[in-house]
Amino acid sequence: MVSPLILINLKTYQEGIGGSAHRIATAAENVAKESGVTIGVAPSFMDLRPLSTHFSIPVYAQHIDGITPGAHTGYILPEAVKLAGAHGTLINHSERRLTLADIEAAVAAAKRLQLETVVCTNNVATSAAAAALAPDYVAIEPPELIGSGVSVSKADPEIIRRSVEAVRGVRDDVQVLTGAGIQSGDCVKIALDLGTQGVLLASSVVKADDPAAVLRELVSLL
Repeated sequence: MVSPLILINLKTYQEGIGGSAHRIATAAENVAKESGVTIGVAPSFMDLRPLSTHFSIPVYAQHIDGITPGAHTGYILPEAVKLAGAHGTLINHSERRLTLADIEAAVAAAKRLQLETVVCTNNVATSAAAAALAPDYVAIEPPELIGSGVSVSKADPEIIRRSVEAVRGVRDDVQVLTGAGIQSGDCVKIALDLGTQGVLLASSVVKADDPAAVLRELVSLL
């Protein structure tokens, strides 16, 4: 994955499912081609296969469980996510928290299938712990700022700087994303200047009347 990465989490917003998911993916693909910036999407599970089939941008699952094929009713099987065409997966998002053991199992399962891993964390200590599991990315998102419209890049830049230092102190091959309230090109530039390799965001793009315009603003200073 070429840095920087802008990863859009579609969550389960009404504006991010079905045809609306295709609309956002179209905007992401167009802006990625225009700018040369890697833009990925993490849709709901029902949209994984359609988006992976119709678009060239990287598509991520929103979650996987660290299981193998078998009797696991209701779980998200990593093999199924891979077969659906996913490039990678989020793990331990603030809205889908896991135990450390479950995070470790999910990362191991993803590595087995060559799925890129983005482990979400909420503070410096958990960022360091996540880095020890050797995911591809650690995404630091203070939960109090998620969906707040207040950018972590501006509200708490120190947590980004300290998280980058903590991750690098454990493994220098793990990249860092930052999220929570990211909504402008200035937010993205600050995040990169603080040592991250990109951003994880959701509502500012998913709920926008014109997702392409928002994405162009996000990459405008890169």
